[in-house]
Amino acid sequence: MAKTAADCTTMAEIRENIDRVDSALMALFEERWSYIRRAAEIKVGLGIPADVPVRVKEVRDNANRNANAHGLDGDFYEGIWAQLIQHAIAYEKAELGEE
Repeated sequence: MAKTAADCTTMAEIRENIDRVDSALMALFEERWSYIRRAAEIKVGLGIPADVPVRVKEVRDNANRNANAHGLDGDFYEGIWAQLIQHAIAYEKAELGEE
C-alpha cells in the first residue's frame, strides 16, 4: 500500500514503497524512451544528427536545475542524465546510420 515515508513505521513498509517508486520510475523511463525512439525517426527525415551538443547541454542543465528544485544533489543527477543522454545518442546514431 502506498504510504509517505513519514507514514512508514517498519523497514518492510520502507522497502515496499521504495520498490513501488522504482517501478514507477521505470514506467517514466519507458515513456521517456518512447520519445527518444520517435526523435530518431524524425531526425532521419530532417537530416538532424544524433548528437546535438546544444541540446545535450540544455538537457543536462535542466536535470541539474530540476534536481536542485526538489532538494536533491544537482550534480549527481546531472551525471545520471549524462549517462541517459549518451545511451540515447548511441541508439540514435545506430538508427541514423552514423556508426
